[in-house]
Amino acid sequence: MGRSACGSHSTLSTVVLDSFSAARPRQRISLHRPPPPSAFLTLKFFSGHFFPKGCGLRSGNSLQMGRLVPSSTNVSLRFSQIPTFFFSVFDKKLPLNSVRRFKGVEGTHNAKERRLSYAAAGRKFSVKAVLSEKAYSKVGAESTGPLPASELLGVVEAAAKTGAEVVMDAVNKPRNINYKGITDLVTDTDKNSESAILEVVRKNFKDHLILGEEGGVMGEASSADYMWCIDPLDGTTNFAHGYPSFAVSVGVLFRGKPAAASVVEFVGGPQCWNTRTFSASAGGGAFCNGQRIHVSQTQQVERSLLVTGFGYEHDDAWATNIDLFKEFTDISRGVRRLGAAAVDMCHVALGIVEAYWEYRLKPWDMAAGVLMVEEAGGTVTCMDGGKFCVFDRSVLVSNGRLHEQLLQRIGPATEKLKHKGIDFSLWFKPENYKTDL
Repeated sequence: MGRSACGSHSTLSTVVLDSFSAARPRQRISLHRPPPPSAFLTLKFFSGHFFPKGCGLRSGNSLQMGRLVPSSTNVSLRFSQIPTFFFSVFDKKLPLNSVRRFKGVEGTHNAKERRLSYAAAGRKFSVKAVLSEKAYSKVGAESTGPLPASELLGVVEAAAKTGAEVVMDAVNKPRNINYKGITDLVTDTDKNSESAILEVVRKNFKDHLILGEEGGVMGEASSADYMWCIDPLDGTTNFAHGYPSFAVSVGVLFRGKPAAASVVEFVGGPQCWNTRTFSASAGGGAFCNGQRIHVSQTQQVERSLLVTGFGYEHDDAWATNIDLFKEFTDISRGVRRLGAAAVDMCHVALGIVEAYWEYRLKPWDMAAGVLMVEEAGGTVTCMDGGKFCVFDRSVLVSNGRLHEQLLQRIGPATEKLKHKGIDFSLWFKPENYKTDL
């Protein structure tokens, strides 16, 4: 497996489905990188007997027996700057509402083969896939680009610390509260914290693009490889009530992927506030107050403590998550709702909870936290199990060991929302901003 025409081992690019649904017959899956010309491409689970009778995958060039060959069945490959493949699902007898698959990964000739089962339309189907040690593609940037990781991380930490000093100065004082919506608060502290953070970023990187919760997009997108995602006060409602679950969150993207992050969490309570600082850089690990952190090793949902969140839009997505909250409360040690996405993800990275999910998030909610989880050894995807990017509007982060068990319940619920026309992909991306997504 994975041999070139001359018989020597070469890189094996393993391609497996991210997700598919009979209701969404055309979807794009990205390969990790183009395979060398001599490499075989393997899709073992596309053997027909793994699918119910009447279900087929159609299109142009397809992968069979590990080699790219012309065919009118299975999966088509199209190579461009980012190689992708498209497929269509035809099922005459059984509606496949959601059969989740791992996304495309890069492996080698000794990649492991796993056998997995997923529920679909009330039945289970076995799926074989050739996978590398890590089943999910990286969320973080491959590098921090032309800027050294230490330099980028130093400014990220300084910016978050500066914002946190503004918040700490205000935390025991009367708040001037305004409203973005009926229940969506904003305080002077949000605005003052963002201004302080912006000053640090602009002092060091005048040409970087900035996306702030309060100020929106600042800078010229067409000339920027870097974009800063700033939440100057994540958990404003908690802050306004003196409830200890809020933070300052700063993440920087390199071509659309998280490269460095810092989150300053406020702990304690009125008259005894303190902070702890989380930081991470792509490939450099995750830390809390300077100490390396790692996700938990829990392998059973029934032994896990979970976290979720609810946005301000009380729509079908909100109602679906209420149902998921009830469902997981019954089968786990409990589900918490703390009200600050960056804090929730840092707690997963710290290993004190096993997973967190939420619909309707924004880039500034996620840019720092997802990198923290990944660098602590966890897994990050969208809530349908698909490839995550910070411009999407749903996220599931976990310790990795529970990810597939959680997706067996969260994935189908998310697919039903998509069938209703609710789209969680690419909520926002600045026009002309360069990305490697």
